[in-house]
Amino acid sequence: MDSRDTAGGEPRVARSYETIEQSVLIVGAGAAGARTAIELVDQGIDPDDLLVIGKRGHGDAHTTWARGGINGALGTHDPEDDWTIHAADTLNEGHFLNDPAKVETVTRRMPDLLRELDDWGMAFSRTDDGEIDQRYFGAQSFRRTAFAGDHTGESMLETLIDQAQARSIPYRENVFVTRLIASGGRIHGAVGVDLDTGEYLAIEADVVVLAAGGYTSLYARHSSRDDENTGDGPALAYQAGATLADVEFVQFHPTGMVGDRYGEEWDGRLVTEAVRGEGGRLYNADGERFMERYSPDQMELDARDVVARAIAKEIDEGRGTDAGGVRLDISHRDRAFIQERLPRMYERFAELGVDMATDPVEVAPTAHYGMGGVVTDDSGETEIDGLYAIGETMAGVHGANRLGGNSLAETVAFGAVAGEAIAARLDGDHGRDSTVFHDRVRHAIAALETVADSDGVHDPQALFDDLRALLWEHAGILREGSDLATGLDELAALRRRATDVAVGDPTSRSFEFALNLGFALDVAEAILRGARQRTESRGAHARTDHPETDPDWRRTVVVERDSVGAMRLDTAPVGEPSDAIQTALDADYELDYHQLE
Repeated sequence: MDSRDTAGGEPRVARSYETIEQSVLIVGAGAAGARTAIELVDQGIDPDDLLVIGKRGHGDAHTTWARGGINGALGTHDPEDDWTIHAADTLNEGHFLNDPAKVETVTRRMPDLLRELDDWGMAFSRTDDGEIDQRYFGAQSFRRTAFAGDHTGESMLETLIDQAQARSIPYRENVFVTRLIASGGRIHGAVGVDLDTGEYLAIEADVVVLAAGGYTSLYARHSSRDDENTGDGPALAYQAGATLADVEFVQFHPTGMVGDRYGEEWDGRLVTEAVRGEGGRLYNADGERFMERYSPDQMELDARDVVARAIAKEIDEGRGTDAGGVRLDISHRDRAFIQERLPRMYERFAELGVDMATDPVEVAPTAHYGMGGVVTDDSGETEIDGLYAIGETMAGVHGANRLGGNSLAETVAFGAVAGEAIAARLDGDHGRDSTVFHDRVRHAIAALETVADSDGVHDPQALFDDLRALLWEHAGILREGSDLATGLDELAALRRRATDVAVGDPTSRSFEFALNLGFALDVAEAILRGARQRTESRGAHARTDHPETDPDWRRTVVVERDSVGAMRLDTAPVGEPSDAIQTALDADYELDYHQLE
């Protein structure tokens, strides 16, 4: 098949493309995508009716970088804990901008889903009695974070991939999905490119699941690899006509590695919250345990936004280290304890010449998680019929700030929920219109051909780095209205430069970065516009010119694309928790941090 585009007055012929037909296309091969596929097969869907696509090699998803743990009210150490208290902690941490129904879905399901992972062979750390061990994590009332040392995400993804392979679920790696094909209010499939061969793909599907991660790699200091979490999932949905929400809420993890101390390649990389969960203490350059000033009750295990802003303030006021960080010290713990509970951290710093058993490590905040994403119903479906969004691509679970340990929980909980819902809807004819599909595919591929081999002025990777610096400067940990307006002006100028880029063929890194940049520009605009519109401070969103939380702003900022392609913002109300969760909220549980001292 070929494609013709009359841009510039001359028809442009696109190369041929491979057509694939599937009932369900899952975009993203991390925990959320894998768990959805597993549930579909377990619900009776033929594996040959599914296709999971990953942008990287099989098993190399961002899930592996989630280290500290996964939440579920098992009550291993604290039998008084239950799902309602987990939900209450999640809503408190989210400053009540969460979707309470989604919170309830995750917290209700997680104890059984943890036991399921255990049955499937996940290498959880164990108590002396052989139970799944659980550790303290910030802003949680009880020890409910199950873990596998400090490599929980890696162990979980290995388990899920083993289960997917045992079910013969088809997988295609190194494929970049570049556009969703939707019309008439329903999904028809997607267009992508094989990054190894440069071949274009058209995947016609009744259902598409976006499990493609978040957007924090849009910041100069971030905890992701540079080619992940670049906003693909939210941008694909937005460009197809779905609604986004809460995009202004970006979580800055308190403890990223400091590049000036350990080397540029490590700048922003995560030092897991598990270090603080196991008793790690924060000190400034003057030797003060400064969290005593900011949170004397919860100390280092207060909410991530609180700890991150405290560290940023210490650094800004001149009490940071020469490398621009603070010190995180767990040397008061025995070496054997650190090696058992934090093996990856211990090994990483040992390779860099630091012994965690005797010396502190240097850390500073880093962009870590986007609480916002695509608006969905209770099963993960968007307003586009047949298009689902789950995991970090989805909005609603976390509100204004995410509880540590809830990201992995969200992936498996909504992977199971979406799988159940999709399996129930796959019976019968869904009325594919292949003519409409291929007409839109040809236009999409013509647009890709215009990008490939373009001989413009600017390097797309350099423009991406400029975007990262822009967001870090104008929409970082502390925000101010005039800075956000300046950021939007600079973003508009960057958009103009992005129309004149030098790009190689579809197998080149420059081609991939050019596509990443297209997604990133839309998400960056949503961050800046949402942050400017929200004239209050709440959770991870801190406005220096509006420092108080405004009760009237207990609303989500929603982002839509209008009929001419411009970005339009509005607000929407937030639901109320169920009676069971409200009872737990009224009980006002709180972690007694000093149990760790």
